[in-house]
Amino acid sequence: YEELADIYLYKGELDKALKSINFALDLNKESATGNYLKGFILLSKDKVEESIKYLEKSNSIMGNNAEVLRNLGWAYTMAGNTDKGITILRRALIISPNDELIVEDLAMALIGIGEISEGNGLLKKIGKKNIL
Repeated sequence: YEELADIYLYKGELDKALKSINFALDLNKESATGNYLKGFILLSKDKVEESIKYLEKSNSIMGNNAEVLRNLGWAYTMAGNTDKGITILRRALIISPNDELIVEDLAMALIGIGEISEGNGLLKKIGKKNIL
């Protein structure tokens, strides 16, 4: 059912993806992938606080996964806990230094707190235009 949820995610069908992942987690609440997918879906639906719970659980099961950390860091940033979010995003970037999504999320978080030069420097590294 995790695979089905992933397919629905790819198709942009968030409600169907959420229904599938809920079923999968009913079968195995300790699935790192299942908890990650639920957190990602909830984050995509702007249910930021709820998403953190599932992303944290996924991270506790499958620690140091750059993709989990990217979404967890972004969720904390969106929830207003930018210091924690940026710290987690920096950790994700150390693990996966060439991941453009991590670089971009970290850049946006930094720009959001006024660290415009550092954020724009990161954007430049991935060929994106400066913001502000």
